[in-house]
Amino acid sequence: MRPQGRPPFGRPGTQSGAESAPRPSLPTQFVNFSFFKVDPAWRRLSEAEQEKGKQEFAAVVKEYQNRPGMFVLSYSLVGIRADAELMLWRIANELEIFQAMTSQLLKTGLGKYLQITYSYLSLTKRSIYVDKMDPEHQNPRTHIIPGRSKYLFVYPFVKTRDWYQLSFPARQGMMDEHIQVGSKYPSVKLNTTYSFGIDDQEFVVAFETDDPKDFLNLVQELRETEASRYTLRDVPMFTCVSHPEIMDALNTL
Repeated sequence: MRPQGRPPFGRPGTQSGAESAPRPSLPTQFVNFSFFKVDPAWRRLSEAEQEKGKQEFAAVVKEYQNRPGMFVLSYSLVGIRADAELMLWRIANELEIFQAMTSQLLKTGLGKYLQITYSYLSLTKRSIYVDKMDPEHQNPRTHIIPGRSKYLFVYPFVKTRDWYQLSFPARQGMMDEHIQVGSKYPSVKLNTTYSFGIDDQEFVVAFETDDPKDFLNLVQELRETEASRYTLRDVPMFTCVSHPEIMDALNTL
């Protein structure tokens, strides 16, 4: 289900001579990126068995897409990576909902032939760094409204321990450069989520865009920034093609 619109995050100021309304408090979101690979035995089933399994899987996805406050977006990686063919980007207000949904998915006719090859868990959180070009930029990160672009690029991210030993002003200065580079590519939307203590990585970053070339150029230019010296790991990287209708994604398998 591709959401329409996004919350109206206004800039600070006054309206009609009155104080601007306080920003509404939004709940922390739990975020999960689950990557699946199909057992080759699946493709040797009859078309009728395959269709039944896909319909069962799709029914579970649609059930959770209709839950208030939850997003479930589907992507295909068929022909792009060898170790993942389907990805579900899930966002919810409760952690346990991922477990319940996955349990149901794996019990479907298709689910019995799926292996979860990667799964990343993270949370939304306001950035500690100030975007001096747009001070309001940090707040939308506390509440993700995903799914506007054709392509999604996802990878886990870990900084070196030396990064955290630097003074905050030093880190802010390097992030200023990082943010300035990012501002040159307005077609690329960054979603940063945090995994400290709850998964193996520290961050999961997901970039949405309609132009893969812009994303490639962005990443290449970011390699030249000072902050890049403090990257310990930012692989594996996943290129995902959006399929707003789950059956369209399943039909690529």
